[in-house]
Amino acid sequence: MQQYAEILEKTRSRKKEIRKLCNVLKTKKPGWMDELFHQTHEHVFDEIDCLNCANCCKTTGPLFTSKDVERIGAYLKMKPGEFTEKFLRIDEDQDYVLKQVPCAFLLSDNRCSIYEVRPKACRDYPHTNRRDMHEIIDLTYKNAFICPAVARIFELIEKKLHK
Repeated sequence: MQQYAEILEKTRSRKKEIRKLCNVLKTKKPGWMDELFHQTHEHVFDEIDCLNCANCCKTTGPLFTSKDVERIGAYLKMKPGEFTEKFLRIDEDQDYVLKQVPCAFLLSDNRCSIYEVRPKACRDYPHTNRRDMHEIIDLTYKNAFICPAVARIFELIEKKLHK
């Protein structure tokens, strides 16, 4: 398996091709696209281990819902306001996001110190096994430059479509 950094570098050099692929995928039936992504997701995550990468935790941060804030705050024995004050800020879209990256909960071994109660966005990331992929294809495109698994998913989908 290629090193994860190499996968991302290759993906960055192919931005136009991946954008074209996304545009082609947008023309496909939603159920067909879901099946294609789900099958490819399973295959890729058999070969990629997130704990060997954690680029998502190192370079970006999730959105935090009010339920996330309450759950994580309780886990850390903090009131929601304390948790928010210490770790979060409001971004330009009025969403709660991390004050800084890498994530404050990322441990040196790439594990998450709040894994059991992590935000929903983290639990669902990189979102390539969800329903209605056609609704988030632009987000998935952006994630291809953060997550080597998403990059590989696009690489394999491209190969399948060009058979």
